Amino acid sequence: MNKRITLRHGDGGLYTNRLIHDIFYKHFDNEILAGYQDAAIFTMESGRLAFTTDSFVVKPIFFSGGDIGKLAVSGTINDLTAAGAIPLYLSAGFVIEEGFDIEKLDIIAASMSNVCKTVGAKIVAGDTKVVEKGLIDGVYINTSGIGRVHQCFHPRQITSGDEIILTGSIAEHGTAILLERYDLGLQGDFTSDCRPLSEIITVLGDSMKHVKLMRDPTRGGVATALCEISESHQIGAVIKEDKLQIRSAVTAVHELLGTDPLYFASEGRMILVVEEGHGIKIVNMLKGLKSCCNLDIIGTFDSTYNKVCLRTSLGGERILSMLENQMISRIC
Repeated sequence: MNKRITLRHGDGGLYTNRLIHDIFYKHFDNEILAGYQDAAIFTMESGRLAFTTDSFVVKPIFFSGGDIGKLAVSGTINDLTAAGAIPLYLSAGFVIEEGFDIEKLDIIAASMSNVCKTVGAKIVAGDTKVVEKGLIDGVYINTSGIGRVHQCFHPRQITSGDEIILTGSIAEHGTAILLERYDLGLQGDFTSDCRPLSEIITVLGDSMKHVKLMRDPTRGGVATALCEISESHQIGAVIKEDKLQIRSAVTAVHELLGTDPLYFASEGRMILVVEEGHGIKIVNMLKGLKSCCNLDIIGTFDSTYNKVCLRTSLGGERILSMLENQMISRIC
C-alpha cells in the first residue's frame, strides 16, 4: 500500500478496496461488517432505541489524551449515553485529504476500535471519500450510533429541588486543544478528558429511574449546557462555584489568557439532573468509576430563579448565559 492517500483511494476501485480492507476491516472487523453489504443488517430486541449522528473536524487531529478517531467514537457514544442508551452499533464516514499519511489513518482507526471494544459497541457500516489536497485539513469523520435505551430511564420535566451532578473536572479537552493548536509553550499536565461514558448507565441500572435528564457539556462548556437545560425546561438553577472541579493547571491557563473555563469543552464529562433527595445515592454509586472519580452535586434547580446563577465562593451571584462569542473553533 502507498504511504499516503491518493485520489485513487477514493475512486471506488482497487485502491479503495485495499484501503478499506487494510485499514478499516482490520480494525473494525465483526460479523455484521464482514457481510460486504451496502447496509448493515442486524436483529434488534424489543424496546426503545436512540439514534444520533455527529461530525468531527478537530484541529489538531492528534492531541494529548486522544485523536480525532477516539473523539468521534467517544462523542457519539456519549450522545447515546445522554439519551440513557447503551451503544450497540455505529457507522463511520471518512473524508480524507489527498496526501494524508496512511499510517496516521491506521492509528486513528485503531483508536476507534479500542473505544468500541471498551464499551461493547461495533462499527458496522461506513464510507470513505478522498478530496483534493487543500480542500480539508487532513481528515474529517462522521459517526452515527444506535443504542438501546435503559428501561428505567424516562426523561421528564425538571422541577424545583432537582439536583445537578457533574461527573468530574471541567474544560480539560478545550484547554488541551487550545494549547496544542497555538503552541503556547505552557508547561503542565494538559490532557483531554475525551473518553466514553456509557458505563454510567450500566452501574446505575434500575436507579436510572431517578435521573430526569443527562447532557454532555461539549461545545460551549458546562455553562452553555446548563443554560440550554434551564431554557428548555423554563426553570432557573443555582450552581455553587466551590463545587465545580477545575484542575489548578487549567485554572492557571485561563487566568493567564483571560478566558472562562466554564465555556470550554469537556469531552468526558456528563451532567445528570436527579430527583430531589437522590443525588447523594447516585454520587455514591458512580464514584468508583474512573470517569467519575471527581463527581459532585454542583447545585439545584430553583423555580425562584429564571436563569442559571453561579453562587461564588465569596457569596456573590453571577448570572450565566450561553456562549455568544467563539472562544476556540474546531474543538470537536
